[in-house]
Amino acid sequence: MCRECFRVGLYRQGLTHDLSKYSPTEFLVGARYFTGKESPNNGERRAKGYSASWLHHKGRNRHHYEYWVDYPKHPSGTPHYVPVKMPGRFVVEMFCDRVAACKVYHGDSYRDSDPLEYYRRGMAPAFMHPQTAALLEKLLVMLKEKGEDATYDYIRSHLKKRPLFRKR
Repeated sequence: MCRECFRVGLYRQGLTHDLSKYSPTEFLVGARYFTGKESPNNGERRAKGYSASWLHHKGRNRHHYEYWVDYPKHPSGTPHYVPVKMPGRFVVEMFCDRVAACKVYHGDSYRDSDPLEYYRRGMAPAFMHPQTAALLEKLLVMLKEKGEDATYDYIRSHLKKRPLFRKR
């Protein structure tokens, strides 16, 4: 993951990515349920019916779209959860995370289409802000169609010129 972030110029995010995994809540689950083929959170989910590790992780790492859900004041007074647009640098980190995870889980059989296929099989687009989903899908499609080098060049040259990488 660090390598992917470094390739697009996200050095700080590459170095600090997923540090919460070293907390006891996440590390112990990782050690107990690690298979190398899927997330250890899936093993915990099967065993307990939920993943305390995942709940801990998504609430501390801004490159997960689940972090960006809020409940603004609703006119009826009834709160409802809505996705919030993610800052671009976290969308790019999420893209890098998906690429790195697919490389780990697929090993030598990894293809540049794998992250897009994984994304489309999941429920993520339904729970993301539309602009967040559009940017992530654009990058994943580009990866599939043009490859890593072209996609990473695009991120570095086009997206960095926009306010995607601005600090808050």
